[in-house]
Amino acid sequence: MALIILGHPNIEQSVANKTIIENVQTNMPDIEIRNIHQLYPDYQINVQEEQAALLRHNLIVLQYPMYWFNMPAILKIWFDEVLTYQFAYGSNGDKLKNKKLLPSLTIGANEEVYQQDGHNLIDDFLQPVKISTIYTQMQYLSPIFIYGVSPVIESSHDKIKALALKQSQRLQEIIKQHS
Repeated sequence: MALIILGHPNIEQSVANKTIIENVQTNMPDIEIRNIHQLYPDYQINVQEEQAALLRHNLIVLQYPMYWFNMPAILKIWFDEVLTYQFAYGSNGDKLKNKKLLPSLTIGANEEVYQQDGHNLIDDFLQPVKISTIYTQMQYLSPIFIYGVSPVIESSHDKIKALALKQSQRLQEIIKQHS
């Protein structure tokens, strides 16, 4: 099955990410979900635990909200601490080789904000994740994401939840396909 690294710093206040995760848990009870903010509220990542989780799975999903065109701090720290030399890269660092990585994002603003001359800027923002994936010999899967899910814009709770359920269904289809 797959491993989901949940990088939301406040999942209980979330509508979209919380809906996605709860729906996946309901429909795929055997999936491993690691809520890294809940596990490490002090940001002291247990590297051995996280590396062991990565080794147990062939598909790794990064589930998180986009914050200021980037991932939340806890997820960046997770990358920095867990993807270590001789584990994820280096002459003997092939532990992640051929595993698949799927970014699954929620984006607060509407889609128009992320368009420039017909180009979707999300792919540009995800370049560090993509390059990290390649550098660690994993396979980068095309990201999935939804727009307009910020509670501070004019999206209704029901609309956000409906979008999140669609995202969750896409995520589950990809998990089934790649597990």
